[in-house]
Amino acid sequence: MYPDERGRFGEFGGKYVPETLMSALEQLERDYAQFSSDPEFQAELSDLLANYAGRPTPLYEAKGLTNIAGGATIYLKREDLNHTGAHKINNTLGQGLLAKKMGKKRIIAETGAGQHGVASATIAALLGLECTVFMGEEDMQRQALNVFRMRLLGAKVIPAVSGTKTLKDATNEAIRYWVSHVEDTYYIIGSVVGPHPYPMMVRDFQRIIGDETKVQMLALRGRLPDAIVACVGGGSNAMGIFYPFLLDDVELIGTEAAGEGVDTDRHAASIHGGRKGVLHGSMTLLLQDASGQVLPAHSISAGLDYPGIGPEHAHLFTSGRASYVPVTDQEALEAFVLLSRVEGIIPALESAHAVAYAMKKAAAMRRDEVLVVNLSGRGDKDVQTLQPILEEGHYLDKAWT
Repeated sequence: MYPDERGRFGEFGGKYVPETLMSALEQLERDYAQFSSDPEFQAELSDLLANYAGRPTPLYEAKGLTNIAGGATIYLKREDLNHTGAHKINNTLGQGLLAKKMGKKRIIAETGAGQHGVASATIAALLGLECTVFMGEEDMQRQALNVFRMRLLGAKVIPAVSGTKTLKDATNEAIRYWVSHVEDTYYIIGSVVGPHPYPMMVRDFQRIIGDETKVQMLALRGRLPDAIVACVGGGSNAMGIFYPFLLDDVELIGTEAAGEGVDTDRHAASIHGGRKGVLHGSMTLLLQDASGQVLPAHSISAGLDYPGIGPEHAHLFTSGRASYVPVTDQEALEAFVLLSRVEGIIPALESAHAVAYAMKKAAAMRRDEVLVVNLSGRGDKDVQTLQPILEEGHYLDKAWT
């Protein structure tokens, strides 16, 4: 299983950072190895996941979606029911505890849709840590509610005003800050991206999603699912549910944001439209021009608006173990309304990308087969932004049967 001793997933991953960060990453690697095998650390984390975050989350049979799709039975892994409303809390609890064990007093984080920023601000309040969150100015406008939540929790939110003013630029700013404050600051990366050991560490803290799904599916159906679908930006929720199934006969499918279409320059599909290169400290697949300059990404979903993907996903794609399909903004909007109307669940716009493809996939499967969708977060944060788009596009007038 990956990564290897150099932090590589096949030809992807590794550490591509300034010299000033190398010693901090090596120390983090040693501390993570020590505490991740420490029973006291694991017991403290398990207690917080159960009694603070609210795990295990349910695995819910979505009969309404199943009836409409007309094929495989669809289940939803309800990560939206976690405290703070998304899977991000799993990782921030783990890294927050690690920061405390390492003696750090201050954490920083980057965020796109605000879910990781809120989760970081939450655990900082819980653990008594100072918290600063970097967020693109464009995303701060799209996710104003989450900006308020972070500030309410005591975090300082710093706008990133360069580039497209989205997640990539917030990550640039966070790394820049970390380089000059590395001695007393812990950087909580929110996805399976960045230099080693972050992709491995975030995956490990998120694998509880897949571990629970496996146990729950065996209890409900006496067998594993036939397919699992999850959205990918950086890809932490997808990696979390995929990882425990890598050696099983289960089809793994990631949905990446196709924006206005992968045949346009307005998308964030780094697998379909990207190629190999270095982004934010690791070798991966990313959107870039002929000179290797990172291209701007576009998605209606702030959480998927990122020009790269985690290195382990790049490896799963090139090795053929997982497949990745593009889902457009319009398809995600339709799925956003569909799930709200049919199941009474308003999903995060990120998760709606997975729901959109799951409906197509389930329809093409047999009725005795089972498909699981990882519902990575809830959609409260998106409602205010989407209201005029949905009303002007007459999405709310459509009959869902």
